[in-house]
Amino acid sequence: MSIRAVSWQRSNTFAHNAYPPARLAAERQRSVSVCLPARDEARTIGTILQRLIPLRECGAVDQIVVVDRSSDGTAEIAGGLGVEVHEQEALLPELGPVLGKGDAMWRALHVLTGDVICFLDADSERFGAHFACGLLGPLLCESGISFVKGFYRRPFRIGALTLPDGGGRVTELTARPLLNLFYPELAAVQQPLAGEVAASRELLERLPFVTGYGVDIALLLDAYHEAGLDAIAQVDLDVRQNAHRPLQELGPMAFEVLRALASRLEREGRLTGPLPPAFVTPSDGGPRVVAADPVERPPLAKLRVAA
Repeated sequence: MSIRAVSWQRSNTFAHNAYPPARLAAERQRSVSVCLPARDEARTIGTILQRLIPLRECGAVDQIVVVDRSSDGTAEIAGGLGVEVHEQEALLPELGPVLGKGDAMWRALHVLTGDVICFLDADSERFGAHFACGLLGPLLCESGISFVKGFYRRPFRIGALTLPDGGGRVTELTARPLLNLFYPELAAVQQPLAGEVAASRELLERLPFVTGYGVDIALLLDAYHEAGLDAIAQVDLDVRQNAHRPLQELGPMAFEVLRALASRLEREGRLTGPLPPAFVTPSDGGPRVVAADPVERPPLAKLRVAA
């Protein structure tokens, strides 16, 4: 690990318990929005929102939004708890169907009102309010921070058996080796693919959004390019439990991560394109496309200038 990465880890790594709700409410000087992109999360969304709503009531956050694309009643559960709900397809419908998580996040910026925005995954099973407070803490209580990633221990569950570690297979086998090779200053980022992220609106509006699974590593790399390493922080959120995907689904996910990073290398002149447009896997009927070239939504700041 580079000396710069070691130094950053020591100075820019925080613990969630340093930022209780009362501290955020007392010290924050900016408005805060919390957003959960959701797709068929009826099993977990209610519990998550029940942990977040008290943060709004105590003044730690201003807005809680679910941007939903579900058929299992997720929106009804969230609306019944008094949370603001937007159907993903109704956000900028002129752009056509929503193209994945990153697209939902980008479109959500149009209805999020906060100066600081926290994105949380909607499928966490062991969720606590500290997920939001920990991510928001460095932005609201520390100086010079504009982008925060969460990290945690990820138990691996197989049926009734839960192992203490072993989750995050795409992180360990794809994302972390790539960062060590091409962005060694980011080698100390413990969860580069974490969906738990918070940032200043000003920075988010300067970043493009990859529409698919590659959005998390793309935002990290673009924040690094735009704001620099010292503006990035990470926060220990303890443990995150979520459902694990079958092994055969990990190849397309890893491809999207690799594709997002490779496109940044191409822009920097460190890789000669063109990149392959899709991930192809063998099947009984011949090669089959399982992950197409993702669309990138442009930075909102550039759209405003063009308008």
